[in-house]
Amino acid sequence: MGKTRFISFFVIAALLGANQFAAAADHVAGDKPIVSLAEAMSRLKEGNERYTRGNQQHPRQSGEERTQLSKSQHPFAIVIGCADSRIPPEIVFDQGLGDLFVCRVAGNVIDDHSLGSIEYAVDHLGAHLIVLLAHQDCGAVKAAKETIAAKGKAPGHIQSLVTAIEPAVEATVKDNLEATVKANARNVVQALRSSTPILKPKVDSGDVRVVGAYYSLDTGAVNFLEEK
Repeated sequence: MGKTRFISFFVIAALLGANQFAAAADHVAGDKPIVSLAEAMSRLKEGNERYTRGNQQHPRQSGEERTQLSKSQHPFAIVIGCADSRIPPEIVFDQGLGDLFVCRVAGNVIDDHSLGSIEYAVDHLGAHLIVLLAHQDCGAVKAAKETIAAKGKAPGHIQSLVTAIEPAVEATVKDNLEATVKANARNVVQALRSSTPILKPKVDSGDVRVVGAYYSLDTGAVNFLEEK
């Protein structure tokens, strides 16, 4: 009898935990109207244009807005970017607190942790636009090209980045760094579009859009590689 009660206790605790997670997610998402895909793209393009022209608005950064966001968040887009210190998405797109759900790692590659974060933003926060933001002179992609060309191995965990970027390197062996950066971006975009069980059905139905983009360090401009 004691053993049965013990098992029942943990089953109930697990169910309560799941319900609390769902409730917390619903609280985060709230009832704010969902931003359409077209409007989300327009906001990013307009924000980047302001940034490149030096006319930034620095929106939604006041203390009052910070306080409001302590209760919920409603990012209108997800940006997967490189960890490079020169490309912070909120600045590049001239957005404010709560606007963008950002995942950053060198070489803008993805793994289960980043995928889980992206899925959470789609499923629970209501974001429908995913932007894979690559950039000019990416150090991670350059290191991958050089390491593979030398038939070497990068030190420590840096090798995991080389391995992730290797397909793009192999596909652009005779091309320059920019071509490899863009090939890597396309590979990650395709991986996101085909990721199951959450993203692929939403992409196929048109509910979620995944696009690649390329940031110029020289001009600050973001060029969207394609808009599917």
